[in-house]
Amino acid sequence: MVIEGNIGAGKTTLASMIAEEFNAKLVLEQFADNPFLPKFYKDQDRYSFPLELSFLADRYNQIKNQILNPDLFHTFLVADYYFAKSSIFAQNTLKEDEYRLFRQIFDIIFETMPKPDLYVYLHSNTDKLMQNIKNRGREYEQNIQPEYLEKIKTGYFSFFKRVNNFPVLVIDINNIDFVENTDDYQHLREVLFNSDYKLGINRVIME
Repeated sequence: MVIEGNIGAGKTTLASMIAEEFNAKLVLEQFADNPFLPKFYKDQDRYSFPLELSFLADRYNQIKNQILNPDLFHTFLVADYYFAKSSIFAQNTLKEDEYRLFRQIFDIIFETMPKPDLYVYLHSNTDKLMQNIKNRGREYEQNIQPEYLEKIKTGYFSFFKRVNNFPVLVIDINNIDFVENTDDYQHLREVLFNSDYKLGINRVIME
């Protein structure tokens, strides 16, 4: 299972909660030590290409080492990102010629990547994302602009329209708080595990 979302949507938190409850292997994106990330948020034009290349390499290595190796001690695997994230973000941060080069490298690697049994996208409006980003207090994220989040959201939904080999579940979480409200978390958990999803985009609005 993959749990995705825009910056500040809570994907890492939800993935961690599910892994703990169901004894799943947890794979979290490694970004804290990326030296380009703080620089990128200060000067996107200068640092977008090295940032996206470094993320591409990091995600490939992590998937190769943690996801492709069998694990006999966990019931299933849950990750807070899917490899296609690299292309979604790069398309919205790179210049056209840079993205063409990036995409050539990405396509070669992407063909070898495993597909998720279920891809979950936590959809939240931009105002809520901005508030979540502010609340968690990562200094390098405080310069993120609403327009950037809107571009990323558009990139995700464009990607969903092209998916035809695994189910995509889009969950609107604007009106719930699965961290502080146990009932909201239980409801969300039931949506994830007690339904059968067909190929294509499945949408759920939670209230």
